[in-house]
Amino acid sequence: MHVRHAIEFTGEHEVALRGWLFVPAGTGPWPAISMCHGFAAVKEHGLERFARAFADAGFVVLVHDHRNFGASGGLPRHDIDPAMQLADWRRALSFLEGRREVDAGRIGIWGTSYSGGHALVLAAVDRRVRCVVAQVPTISGYEQSRRRVAPDAMPAYLDLLADELRAVHAGRAPRTQAVVADDPAQPAAYRSSEARDFYLQDLGGADWNNTVTVRSSDRARQYEPGIWAARIAPTPLLMVVADDDRVTLSDLELQAYEAALQPKRLVLLRGGHFTPYDTHFPIACGAARDWFAEHLGAE
Repeated sequence: MHVRHAIEFTGEHEVALRGWLFVPAGTGPWPAISMCHGFAAVKEHGLERFARAFADAGFVVLVHDHRNFGASGGLPRHDIDPAMQLADWRRALSFLEGRREVDAGRIGIWGTSYSGGHALVLAAVDRRVRCVVAQVPTISGYEQSRRRVAPDAMPAYLDLLADELRAVHAGRAPRTQAVVADDPAQPAAYRSSEARDFYLQDLGGADWNNTVTVRSSDRARQYEPGIWAARIAPTPLLMVVADDDRVTLSDLELQAYEAALQPKRLVLLRGGHFTPYDTHFPIACGAARDWFAEHLGAE
């Protein structure tokens, strides 16, 4: 059994970051896991199932919404900056270290999709992280963009991103696009049916709408977290990869795993990018729980 608390802590530039803290029943202090979600998602997009399973296994679990999304503060809304999300995640580690329920020497991180990439970076640069799970992680924003945008459409797409930089520099508010859309004439970050089903699921009234800034895609295109994979050791790394991932791309994930040094473990799932949240949740969650238990311990 465990208890879920609503929490708030201060991120970079005094932005209020809000989320949930799951605390096991008993006395502690407990090992802890800090969790983050992916591109334009909020914690209600399927993370509570993972968090509750980890808490039932004897971990304090922190799940926070990224700045500009969900329950967290920050402006402009629906704007994604991977550097700021990483800096905020390091603040989350400091928040956990100060909790009386937490054994500060036993903190791990779990990231999925875009934040799976963050997890690779954070595990490499912050040795407070004692164990890491990267689920279907972003590896190369450049390659994702190159494969997602047709070659004949790429010049116009790059012009759009450059025009947005000019507009923001001139003082205009960042333009927005849909996160997911059916209509090919509507600008959107994702168009696949699996992405639409995932993002547009019933979130029980959570603060989310189908909007993300255009410049978020520009920043994503420049983001290359996979280069950090070889620098994570000796921190134990578990990667959960879907074998038909057309979002973060299976082959790139497997290349990053091969570049990582021991200790490491790979869990390969059948299916697409979003299957760890539903079809293969028992496998993905169980593997992560066991990895944390092996390397962080649990009471």
